[in-house]
Amino acid sequence: MLPVVVARALRDAGLSWQPAFGDRFVVADRGMDEQVFVLSDMTVEVHEYPTGPVIGFNGTVEWALDSLDQKDALWLPREDQLRGLLGAAFVRLERAGELHRVVADDNGRRLQGESRDVEEAYALALLQLLDGAPA
Repeated sequence: MLPVVVARALRDAGLSWQPAFGDRFVVADRGMDEQVFVLSDMTVEVHEYPTGPVIGFNGTVEWALDSLDQKDALWLPREDQLRGLLGAAFVRLERAGELHRVVADDNGRRLQGESRDVEEAYALALLQLLDGAPA
């Protein structure tokens, strides 16, 4: 699973989140970084209000949490979502010993992310794409 520090870096680099069924997130910086929540039709879902999306906890016992502004939730994208966000820049996923390496190409600029965790490898390549700086 994507580390919170990397998810925060993606958000800070400008990655936006449109919450959808199955998405994972944490309530970061409130002593709950280790508790991963999943949006579902039964317990945790998104409610649209004029002030913006609110994540509602319906009938659950998550520390008596009733609802949370989307901006207070930190999205933990999955491997498939990260690959999709790389889009046409994605070239391949390969093994490098015990590491996963994601190779991407941004108009001739080689991007690469390496980690033991495949989601983190994708995220590191995506961070380079979002940053636009030389890899």
